[in-house]
Amino acid sequence: MVHYTDEIKFKTKGEVTIKDITSEVAKVIKASKVRHGTVTVFHPGSTGVISTIEYEPGLVQDLEEALERLFPKDLNYKHHLKWSDGNGHSHIRATFLGPSLVVPIIDGAMTLGQWQQIIFIDLDVRPRERKVIVQVMGE
Repeated sequence: MVHYTDEIKFKTKGEVTIKDITSEVAKVIKASKVRHGTVTVFHPGSTGVISTIEYEPGLVQDLEEALERLFPKDLNYKHHLKWSDGNGHSHIRATFLGPSLVVPIIDGAMTLGQWQQIIFIDLDVRPRERKVIVQVMGE
């Protein structure tokens, strides 16, 4: 069995930056030479999310607006009392959405749906340098 790990690094603007990382993940899979297995995409942080979406401007905006309706920025989060950094909503949003995704690989390609892309969502309140770990396992 092959185990191959790489990183994707990029900068974000913060406050719900949604970035399509599908092609970068596909490059890691290609470099791994795995034909059949899985790819795990993971963000080691508490205000970033890995998910999937049909990455088009209308739906990206819908997601941003839904996050604000579900987890408003202007609530009084207890996290603000401890750190005064104003990102309690960022942590709550990330907790509900999650830091990782596993996708099967068949014949060297991810088995994503026709309109499905892998995205990273930066939920923090300020620009950040982000890192996503991509680990491929299989044969």
